[in-house]
Amino acid sequence: MMPALWNGISGMNAYQNALTAESNNVANINTVGYKADTVSFADQAYTNGVGKGAQAGIVTKDFGQGDFKLTGADYDLAINGKGFFTVYDSDKAETLYTRAGNFRIGSDGTLQTANGFNVQGLSVGTTPTVTSTHATVNVMSYPFTETISSQVIETQNEIKTINAKSTDYVQTAVTDGISGSTYKTASAKISDAIALTTAYNSALSSYAASPVAGTSPVAQVDSIAFTSFATDLTQTGDYIEVVVNGNSFRQEFNTDAQTTMNMFADKLSTIQGYDASADTAGNITITSLIPGSDLSTGSAKINNAAFNVTTTTAAVSGSGLANVDAMQAALSTSIQRAGGDFINMVNTLDLTTETSLTFTNIQMKLDSLNISANQFGEPEIDNGVLYLKQGENKFLVGKVTVAAFTDQKELEPIGDNAYAVTEAAGTAVSMAGISSVLSNTLELSNSQLSEGLVNLMVYQRAFEANSKLFSAADEFLNIAINLKK
Repeated sequence: MMPALWNGISGMNAYQNALTAESNNVANINTVGYKADTVSFADQAYTNGVGKGAQAGIVTKDFGQGDFKLTGADYDLAINGKGFFTVYDSDKAETLYTRAGNFRIGSDGTLQTANGFNVQGLSVGTTPTVTSTHATVNVMSYPFTETISSQVIETQNEIKTINAKSTDYVQTAVTDGISGSTYKTASAKISDAIALTTAYNSALSSYAASPVAGTSPVAQVDSIAFTSFATDLTQTGDYIEVVVNGNSFRQEFNTDAQTTMNMFADKLSTIQGYDASADTAGNITITSLIPGSDLSTGSAKINNAAFNVTTTTAAVSGSGLANVDAMQAALSTSIQRAGGDFINMVNTLDLTTETSLTFTNIQMKLDSLNISANQFGEPEIDNGVLYLKQGENKFLVGKVTVAAFTDQKELEPIGDNAYAVTEAAGTAVSMAGISSVLSNTLELSNSQLSEGLVNLMVYQRAFEANSKLFSAADEFLNIAINLKK
């Protein structure tokens, strides 16, 4: 009778645990990222072939993928595949793990869980690489109102954004310079900056498609020796002429031969993307301001006398980062020439630290990252990579990463949708390139209500049956005791 009593007690104890676990599943049917408790039973030791009851239910987590819900919320993220978001409880100085991606921005600007744990990942840091026209230009206080470019560059080892801005050079450009040498009209300066902006963006796009070191471009220089200009340009009706890129440019005689030559060079300097100069020996030099672009010069003449055009430096196209750097330098010079200021900002994520799980808090305020005086940006998240957009500029700020364990069932659930590491779970490893992070999406609980309710009824009946077993064994024991009377 005593073994039967023990069997009833062990069964009641096991199904009590099972009821508790299954009721927890039902209670968390709407908990984001919740993983259902599963209960397993085992029989106990045997004596002469007779069992000693059931072991109390062993409860483990079912880490099967939950359904996804598209929420549209900016910082809602979900893991598609195995793994966990890494978070940090600053109160307990403890690294934890969660599947719940209902994140928010904390008061200090860091990405946090709903209960205030700091989300861990890669950060661009607070020292972006800045190139500007003047050493004194400060992106945090200077009025850079014009977006020049914004480009994302991805390689195996890093991700970076390149953003260029300028002041409003259309308003600051003025006509100035020395005739025949450095003379440039305001409209020509604006035109040159526009042409170089197009060339710079083209170089950036090519670099993004093939991010290699590349080679530097070479700007073309053409020259024409009008050796007889002093005797050929002497009176009204005389002229000097040349065809550049299919367009004819002519300067009529004005005052004297040298003045005419200077004015001719000034006229050629109005061609978009080119500079021209004249010297006292009658040499006209035309230089491309856009490195690598071809210059077609021909049909040079004074009146009806033809002169040869010599390409003293041929154009050479550039490639990769070297081409980008050359275009950037040329663009910066043209904007500065138009009275403006130029700034280029590079934000970089080192992906090599991702595999070693070297993480930190992720700052989401642009002013705290020294990117913009305006802290706010419109978030855009691509497979865990975090960007903030301001107007046409898109700034890289960080990356949320995924870590996994050898035996995730050995993680210890501690509440608040979080798990603590145990020795049995193993060491965390990066899931970069294996699991993906979905944006504007949450992973729902994988607890099934219908299955949970059925299990609750089964466990309830089993508990009742074991209680009757206990009662029956108790009656047997009473009968045996009463036999002495």
